[in-house]
Amino acid sequence: MTDDVRFERDGHVAVITLNRPQKLNAVTPEMADAIVSAVGECNESDSIRCVILTGAGERAFCAGSDIRELDGYDTPWQFRNRPDYCDAVRALLKPTIAAVNGYAFGGGLETAMSCDIRVAAENAQFAAPEIKLGWIGGGGMAAHLTHSIGASNAALMLLTGDPVSAERALAWGLVSEVVPQGELMARARTIAAVIASRAPIAAETAKANLKAAVSMPLEKAIEYERDLQTICFATEDAAEGRAAFKEKRSPVFRRR
Repeated sequence: MTDDVRFERDGHVAVITLNRPQKLNAVTPEMADAIVSAVGECNESDSIRCVILTGAGERAFCAGSDIRELDGYDTPWQFRNRPDYCDAVRALLKPTIAAVNGYAFGGGLETAMSCDIRVAAENAQFAAPEIKLGWIGGGGMAAHLTHSIGASNAALMLLTGDPVSAERALAWGLVSEVVPQGELMARARTIAAVIASRAPIAAETAKANLKAAVSMPLEKAIEYERDLQTICFATEDAAEGRAAFKEKRSPVFRRR
């Protein structure tokens, strides 16, 4: 781990904070390794049920990869095969919430889109600025944007590189909510607490189902959903949920 990435637990909720505010939380290779490590810890834990990803300071969620570090790769192939923080976030098995404050640019935007739910502060801005520097995003930028905001809006962002406000991001469906900056983490924690109170296997399965719904043909997606439903139905948590319903009490889920 590195001081530039904080990893905290609060009950069933984990918080990963990019902690390099003086550099707009731009990600270095060491930070990418730390994110990979934090994701591994979340996936291996039975107690963590939801993960919040955010950036320290008031100016930025994440400005993407630290451009000054990119010349450190000896070859384009080495750059291609580097540990990628967006891949790591997508590999999270637990539900994820991006709490976006300030700039979410380049890899920062890809990181936010790799989360399941995005909540933005009023000062948030979103951009795919790579085209201004001579390249394009490589962490799922085009695919995520097209699925999130439609082909035309995605093209506008990708081909101009210009930022989009939180208000427009909300109108386009890029984020679920926009809240005052001072309320951002409280709102993210509230959502996380609700998710953490649900049956954890069902929540993780719902996440897998959402990913499949994007990539599979309709009939295959429905067939896959039914298989996932059957798996959930066979768990101890599902039996507990049915028993709690009959007994008119709150269920106690144990991820079993």
